[in-house]
Amino acid sequence: MQAVWLALGGLVLSAFTSATILPGNSELVLAAFLYKWPDWLWPALLLASVANTAGSATSLWLGYRAPRKELSPRLERWFARFGPAVLVLSWVPVIGDALPLAAGWLRLPWTASLCWLTVGKAARYLVLAWGVVALA
Repeated sequence: MQAVWLALGGLVLSAFTSATILPGNSELVLAAFLYKWPDWLWPALLLASVANTAGSATSLWLGYRAPRKELSPRLERWFARFGPAVLVLSWVPVIGDALPLAAGWLRLPWTASLCWLTVGKAARYLVLAWGVVALA
């Protein structure tokens, strides 16, 4: 039983760091966890989603704290067109880590940004978990 709790702690740490500019590979950690303990699906999904959202919220907060800087015109147009909803794509590799920072720089609404971050993070982990459980 103690191994499950340690593994969940590792999942939380990996999910949090994966949402920042630090490397984390939380998808791999979640997949391995669910392969070993499929009965812990919902707690693992909840913890990974919350931790990953918290990591992105940290990046969003850092963006708010940073002095306003110029973003690429393309990125600025994208945020102007879609607003905080663009943060649903924060799970996408490479650009996903920069989106919350950019949203903070642009001073997008905090609550809406957090909601869209949560939707994107939870959906990604749900699809991944579904695939792992289906294959196991």
